[in-house]
Amino acid sequence: MEPDRLNSPATFSMPLEVLGHELQFLQDPNSKHLGTTVWDASLVFVKFLEKNCRKGRFCPSKLKGKRVIELGAGCGVAGFGMALLGCDVVATDQVEVLPLLMRNIERNTSRILQMNPGSDSFGSIQVAELDWGNDDHIRAVGPPFDYIIGTDVVYAERLLEPLLQTITALSGPKTTILLGYEIRSTNVHEQMLQMWRRNFDVKIVPQSKMHPTFQHPSIQLFIMGSKPPERNTENTDQGSGQESDKVETSTEENDGRSSEEKVTDSVGDLVEEGCELVEKLPNEKLNDFETRRCGSMAARLLRDVKIA
Repeated sequence: MEPDRLNSPATFSMPLEVLGHELQFLQDPNSKHLGTTVWDASLVFVKFLEKNCRKGRFCPSKLKGKRVIELGAGCGVAGFGMALLGCDVVATDQVEVLPLLMRNIERNTSRILQMNPGSDSFGSIQVAELDWGNDDHIRAVGPPFDYIIGTDVVYAERLLEPLLQTITALSGPKTTILLGYEIRSTNVHEQMLQMWRRNFDVKIVPQSKMHPTFQHPSIQLFIMGSKPPERNTENTDQGSGQESDKVETSTEENDGRSSEEKVTDSVGDLVEEGCELVEKLPNEKLNDFETRRCGSMAARLLRDVKIA
């Protein structure tokens, strides 16, 4: 089992309640491809949508009919969340992952339509192959999209440039980019942020806006868009009348800490969280997400803590 993998090799199906729907996501933890496992950032992402869908930009009335493309969809959790809010989603990944992704989409779409016959609240979700940087694949999905989403798509330096090229090619002037990401490498994280900030207006979602259970200090959500033209920001904020459409975001500079300091602090958070979970064990049963975080904490501590 890979060091950062959170599921047991025997975990082939994961139940998940999303927006009142009981879904089942098949996995293949024995696969050599990382895309066949449900990763925690996708759970944080979809539960963020669930918490913020009652008003603002993520409510169904605002998302109905919006075109969404999911990059590195894997098991399809994040894309399904957008489809449940009325979006028309294209879930993409490499060809090796597509059979499992298609099974999850067919299985859960059938479940939703059977439980809610005649309902028009569900959008649509389909599957397409997309290798990042492949012009033929990009043209085939029909850009631009209203939303580009992805979770845990960055885990190696070599993926940064093709991911940026692909996002740029899929974007239009009004495209919103939503990415969920668990910090595993400080170096890759720093390079990723520098690259994104050169090309997009980058906001980090504060943890107060995330689901109270499905969140963790090492998992961040980013909302990005095209960089605004240089202008007087004082005039921009007055009389806009759009505050209800926004999810409050923050930039990394606001709290005065670098990404490296945050990663260091998150190791301490891991230890503190682990102690809290252990204290619960005698009297309470850990929920599924807490159990998964125990596996993640063990992997992170074994990798990050150096014993002199």
